[in-house]
Amino acid sequence: MKPHCEQVTVIAPARLHMGFIDLSGALGRHFGSIGVALNGIDTHLILTEGEDLSVTGPCAERALKSARLLCRLLNLPEQIQINILSAIPEHIGLGSGTQMSLAIGAALNAFYGLGLDTRDIAKLTDRGARSGIGIGVFEQGGLVVDGGRGPDTETPPLLAHMSVPDDWRFILAFDRRGQGLHGEQEVSAFKQLPPFPRSEAERLCYLLLMQALPALAERNLALFGEVITQLQTAVGQHFAPVQGGIFTSPEVAAAMDWLQRQGAVAIGQTSWGPTGFCAVGSPQLAEALLAELCRQFTSEHLDFRVVAARNCAAEVVRG
Repeated sequence: MKPHCEQVTVIAPARLHMGFIDLSGALGRHFGSIGVALNGIDTHLILTEGEDLSVTGPCAERALKSARLLCRLLNLPEQIQINILSAIPEHIGLGSGTQMSLAIGAALNAFYGLGLDTRDIAKLTDRGARSGIGIGVFEQGGLVVDGGRGPDTETPPLLAHMSVPDDWRFILAFDRRGQGLHGEQEVSAFKQLPPFPRSEAERLCYLLLMQALPALAERNLALFGEVITQLQTAVGQHFAPVQGGIFTSPEVAAAMDWLQRQGAVAIGQTSWGPTGFCAVGSPQLAEALLAELCRQFTSEHLDFRVVAARNCAAEVVRG
């Protein structure tokens, strides 16, 4: 098979996973989730023709495994080179695995002119087994809500896509010591959890549909953030037996508690953590809180960062 261009560049955004809606399928569909694409943290790679399959850069081992799988499944020649310029840090709740798989799949698709879409690539690489947020932000960016899994679901359908106001900012808290549950640990954790109450799933569905999404449409950060905090608390309490508390990292939990007392909203942990997040209404407030955070929390284990939402899809550029 001949390449259709000299190279393909892909930039795939990190995401915040803001929580599940029905963890037990009590209302007929499992999971369902809400999340948002981020600016400034991404997987950025360039694919070109090569003598054999080679990968350079951060997370090269994972990328090589994904590229080999896709070449085998799609019957593609392995004469390609992938240069990873940046990669989303692995297993800290920012969607690194899904974005790497989709980025490589999108690059191969463009390079060879295969005519695949993002959902095709997700199915080939077994992404979206529970959450469809990573797929949604790759396709659309912004804030997305997926409809979880029903009996015939291949990838969780995208139910809502909305832009996030340009002046909203998310403050992230990282704990450098650990990683969230992933792989077999994650599968085992879900098996250990008790059933998620139907009444709680009903409450979260209502809060999301009738409060959080209208609040976002009306740029009401206070109400939007209140719902996200409630959703995060409900899911965090459910996960607490297998992750050690509402937050995986006690230090991140302390920083989030401090930020909430300063007026930040949408307090939570993305996926299995240990990364925590919150939202504020302006870049100026975010930077002021960031400076004070660094003075208040001097632990060598913590890092903090301010990011905006990304309201556009992943970039795939031939050239």
